[in-house]
Amino acid sequence: MEAPRSRFGPFLEWLIAAGVIALVVAGVSQIGRQVRDMRAITPVIAEERPPAEPPAGIPPRTVSVPILVLIDGTVLRVGDRLSEVASRIGRAAQLGPDVIERATRGERFTRFYQSVGSRFALVLEKLDADNEPRVAAIYLQ
Repeated sequence: MEAPRSRFGPFLEWLIAAGVIALVVAGVSQIGRQVRDMRAITPVIAEERPPAEPPAGIPPRTVSVPILVLIDGTVLRVGDRLSEVASRIGRAAQLGPDVIERATRGERFTRFYQSVGSRFALVLEKLDADNEPRVAAIYLQ
């Protein structure tokens, strides 16, 4: 004697399979939409800024640096006051006279130094109202 077969078994299996496929398609569609609409976290810079012209007296093949660390641990940064620089490296390290030129913000002058085996130049400008010159650029030779 044969057992009676259920008429709805295969239909129910096909219905479950169709539902799973529909869920997978919906999930992939949602992921694709999010990837397509994703924005960059940081903007891309499309053009380079032309290099600034070095001030008068700077020899060729010098490199502009924002921070200079000397062998003895002395640190010079763009924005340091002239009095701070003088206290760190002293007047004896200065080579020759200052080179003075007119700039957009007034006069700027370039001083050349040799300290602890390093030759460098500091471009000094009066950047704010306190009238004390600050380091505007550092050039390493």
